[in-house]
Amino acid sequence: MPHETGLITILAAGFGLAFILGLVATRLRLPPLVGYLVAGVIIGPSTPGFVADASLASQLAEIGVILLMFGVGLHFSVADLFAVRKIAVPGAVAQITAATALGALVAHFWGWSWGAGIVFGLSLSVASTVVLLRALEERGILDTAGGKIAVGWLIVEDLATVLALVLLPALASTLGASATTTDVPTRSIGMELTLTFVKVGAFLALMYFVGRRTVPWLLARVARTGSRELFTLAVLAVALGIAVGAASLFGVSFALGAFFAGVVIAESDLSYQAASDALPLQDAFAVLFFVSVGMLFDPMVIVEQPLHVLSVVLIIMIGKSLAAFGIMIAFRKPVRTALLISASLAQIGEFSFILAGLGITLGLLPAEANSLILAGALLTITLNPVTFATIPALERWLQRQPRFYAFLEKGEADIDVSPADAQTSTMRDHVVLIGFGRVGRRIGYALERSGIQYVAVERDQNTVEALRKRGIPAVFGDAARPGILNHVHLETAKLLVIASPDPYHARAIVELALKVNPSIEIAARTHSEAGQKFLEERGVHRAFMGERELALSMAHHSMMRMGQTDDQADATVDAMRRATSLGMKAIDKDGTMVDRPSADEPVLPQPT
Repeated sequence: MPHETGLITILAAGFGLAFILGLVATRLRLPPLVGYLVAGVIIGPSTPGFVADASLASQLAEIGVILLMFGVGLHFSVADLFAVRKIAVPGAVAQITAATALGALVAHFWGWSWGAGIVFGLSLSVASTVVLLRALEERGILDTAGGKIAVGWLIVEDLATVLALVLLPALASTLGASATTTDVPTRSIGMELTLTFVKVGAFLALMYFVGRRTVPWLLARVARTGSRELFTLAVLAVALGIAVGAASLFGVSFALGAFFAGVVIAESDLSYQAASDALPLQDAFAVLFFVSVGMLFDPMVIVEQPLHVLSVVLIIMIGKSLAAFGIMIAFRKPVRTALLISASLAQIGEFSFILAGLGITLGLLPAEANSLILAGALLTITLNPVTFATIPALERWLQRQPRFYAFLEKGEADIDVSPADAQTSTMRDHVVLIGFGRVGRRIGYALERSGIQYVAVERDQNTVEALRKRGIPAVFGDAARPGILNHVHLETAKLLVIASPDPYHARAIVELALKVNPSIEIAARTHSEAGQKFLEERGVHRAFMGERELALSMAHHSMMRMGQTDDQADATVDAMRRATSLGMKAIDKDGTMVDRPSADEPVLPQPT
């Protein structure tokens, strides 16, 4: 019996190619998103061979957008934004404004209308959530001060995108869209904005007064049934139902409806389970979203309009980065943090595609804009790891220009270190503890219980004040900045412990410390074997890798529970620790992971 197979075909081709090319991208140490976009290019109409059904792809992509925005809403944190609001909010707004202005000017030079230029520039101003979070996580800097600012900055950009999705349809006619495309009656801009805000306000009121009570109540009732399938269905029904209902009843975009559906569920105690259940489908349809975007890309734009593509890349990587760097310096933030934020924002992704798609649908953007934006995304996402890798070199170059560097680091005078000087002036053979976060405070607690003197260096003023009230010497500031370590009497210290997770930050501290006290013993924290090697090559005597120490502790516990004595378990764990410190690697042998020390490494003791 004949039947249509278009949907099955596009799912098979999309998922299959996305998997293969995503795997290739990962092997090349690139974000898999690059592979997904290239998969779309291959099955799109601009390349020879199989061509997927574009109409089906666009509908699947719409589901991807709904689930992406639902995920953003689920993870939206007012607390995270509030913690860095003083820099993230004005910084993100200023950077979006600067990037939008650059994009509009360049587009106008190409002959586009100002309205098209504004939408084009806005699309170039928003960084990819997926790429940024992964970049921060891979480098172990998500929980650092710079990482928190980057996340807060990203939240503001996401909110700006949501606002743009609301306002663009209302402003389309004013910005130059054709009436046949927008199908908006001729009304004054004031009337359009008023009507839009009334609709959005009604939707938000409904979500606040009704949704935030009924949705968590519904999910709690479903959770009590004990059926995981029903709970997953409930989450998806809420996400898709609110998105479609918002569009049908209030004229609000699917994306905005899905975002607030996520925000409502985020207030529930079941939010983590909801996120976990929705994640597989969110990931799958997000892949199809990127594939469908790739289908719209015409590779010939790189050949036919290389200068246009180059302009887009320069706006994203140079224009946005310089704007972000200048804003951070203006707010008296350290050079290292400013460089980190600049590198984090030097790419575009999913929200750029959503804005560009809306602009084309409204008749605001020419079709070629999509190919230019996609070319910019492909190139900047690919180059983003390189951008991060240049941060240490850029910082060293700036430090070789002492006057200029001193000007950039003008926030140095604001660092409050004086109260610690009197407490540390008589210290000898003490410990200098850098960082008093989740890891550092536990180290400090152990030192206190053992009666060992230490002084802490921390970038959070509230933590520093709390330590001083307890009588513990503490210095406020970034230990990687020149001058901070002068206040901890490093020259008489016996041990330097760096609890910061960023290896590049640790390296800067090590270099400064060894200049003051070349014989001091240094212990540092890292997240990978590469980070361990990196630090030990630069003077760290012992680098602790979190996952390895966790594994050794669990192994010790397991051996004790299985009847070995404490001494036997300690001997095994100590030998394993020595072996891994000498470079023992895990290898695959007959399908199992085994540890094979080299000839000059100690052999692990066998259980007796």
